[in-house]
Amino acid sequence: MTTRFDWNDLRYFLAVAQQGTLTGAARRLGTDHATVSRRVAALERAIAAKLFERAPQGYFLTLSGERLLAHAEAMEAQATAATEELGRPEVGVTGTVRINSLEGFGNVFLAPRIGRFAEKHPQLRLELVTIQQIVALSKREGDVAIGLAPPKESRFVTTRLTDYDLGLYAAPAYLERHAPIRRRDDLVHHAFVGYVDDLVFTRGLDYLDEVLPGLKARIQSSSLTAQMTITERGHGICVLPSFMAAERPGLVPVLAQEVRLTRSYWLFTHADLADTARVRTVTRFIQEEIAENRDCFTVDGRSSGPQSSPQPPQ
Repeated sequence: MTTRFDWNDLRYFLAVAQQGTLTGAARRLGTDHATVSRRVAALERAIAAKLFERAPQGYFLTLSGERLLAHAEAMEAQATAATEELGRPEVGVTGTVRINSLEGFGNVFLAPRIGRFAEKHPQLRLELVTIQQIVALSKREGDVAIGLAPPKESRFVTTRLTDYDLGLYAAPAYLERHAPIRRRDDLVHHAFVGYVDDLVFTRGLDYLDEVLPGLKARIQSSSLTAQMTITERGHGICVLPSFMAAERPGLVPVLAQEVRLTRSYWLFTHADLADTARVRTVTRFIQEEIAENRDCFTVDGRSSGPQSSPQPPQ
């Protein structure tokens, strides 16, 4: 039989669940790790359930902890909603949000804007992860993800953020040293910079066959930023998002009227996290930034507004 517990202990549980360590939770709550440990232990005794597995890498939720987390986050969301109604939304949003993003979007579009957003929410901790392969949320690798296609599983809430254009780019120095490019067939005589063939983790990044069937990259990298740097140094031609190339005066378009590819950015979150205050605040920020800067994603400035998926079944 369980005893009544201190509701305040849920704050300590939630902080450890979100931070993964006692030290991180203590820092967020403005206390010491011994207090956090004591309050979590008191909660476990009160509800007669083990909430965390302790490991050298940190604290990991047990099945009971996962179940309690959903209730604790719902309570946090309600508390934040009450704070927002009182006109102080920046005070109510707390916790950690990990954003997993494709490299180009994360590094070039999101990174310059995220600091200003963080200043408005001083109690919110943001983690921006742009490791290309980590864009899935299936193992709780993040809270919000930006990818090229929505996940097929119904447990995600998805929104199409925007279309974006890609084209061919090269350094003027490269073009001066090599044969002129007047039509698409001329590309077979040129060096390309692109992704490592067996590390292309989503079909949306497999560009070169769309440019010209059979085209292969002579210099390959798993990093789009590295590809862009190699291209800027005059070592080949690269397929780049137009919003990235526009930031680099050392690159010029190649066959701009003939070669244009289009992809879409999608935002997705777990259905059980989508309505938490911290995730809702971050997703709103990303959507608003895209809405204000939509023209930069497409060459002709055409509109490609967001589309949301229906709420997955509970």
